[in-house]
Amino acid sequence: MARFGYHASHEQFSPRALLDYAVLAEAAGFDCIMSSDHFHPWSERQGQSGFAWSWMGAAMQATTLPFGLITAPGYRYHPAIVAQAAATLCQMYEDRLWWALGSGQAINEAITGMAWPDKQERNARLGECVEVIRALFAGETVTHRGRIDVVEAKLYSLPKRPPLLFGGAVTEETAAWLGHWADGLITIQAETDKLRRIIDAFRSNGGDGKPLLLQVALSWGQTDTEAEASALDQWGPLAAGGEVNWDLRRPSDFDVATRFVRGEDIRRGVLVSSDPQRHQAWLAAFVELGFEEILLHQVGRNQKAFIDLFGGQLLPELR
Repeated sequence: MARFGYHASHEQFSPRALLDYAVLAEAAGFDCIMSSDHFHPWSERQGQSGFAWSWMGAAMQATTLPFGLITAPGYRYHPAIVAQAAATLCQMYEDRLWWALGSGQAINEAITGMAWPDKQERNARLGECVEVIRALFAGETVTHRGRIDVVEAKLYSLPKRPPLLFGGAVTEETAAWLGHWADGLITIQAETDKLRRIIDAFRSNGGDGKPLLLQVALSWGQTDTEAEASALDQWGPLAAGGEVNWDLRRPSDFDVATRFVRGEDIRRGVLVSSDPQRHQAWLAAFVELGFEEILLHQVGRNQKAFIDLFGGQLLPELR
């Protein structure tokens, strides 16, 4: 049976508010929680961006749910440091953390002043980070020289079991590449045919039998007009498509690049409707594709109403 999670969006809400929402989500019946990990928000209108790793410790202490987080090692995070952070959480909260690794976006990772590479180079850098992280979780003393340098690093506070390392992919090519090394796949909602191709690419390149996770951006409101307006206001900056989302560096750049985004544009990446039954049908279709965990990101600011409605009514019906 698929699990349904609440997505904690640090770009949109203060860490204190997100902690309250996590507690509410558990009480409402959500099965798990996923956290974003940003340095900047996507838009000046979003206006927040707390440090996810600090928040995770507090949120896991305040709840009993499993948590997931997607991050990009190799730029603002050295892989040894972020491995230490994950190991600490796993030791304190046994078997409650999964961890997804991605190649990152310039809006978060370019802050260190490093040259921002193309996708092929970012994947190669991620591959080295994965090798380092796995070796550290195995208790090894790690020295590695390449795109990432590590000298005699060893984790002393290790959990009994390391977290599952998921790979993040939005294309068939990336899904095929990470099928060889990732413990599972996480992707974002798309048309059914595209999702099937991504899943097939992952499974046929070493991912067969590994878990599949899906992050779903949706906008629910009291009316369709309200739901669309909320999506445009809060998630419009991600509607440009192409390489824009990976390469722009500032929230204000996203605001300028997407100032002419329309309702029909935002609906290509966000499930927009005031009808709970329509959202339920969308989610049921994702379950049919084989996703074991579906993480719901309500992009509007009406988080409590969303948690109450979806956790209390929709998710029990889907189960």
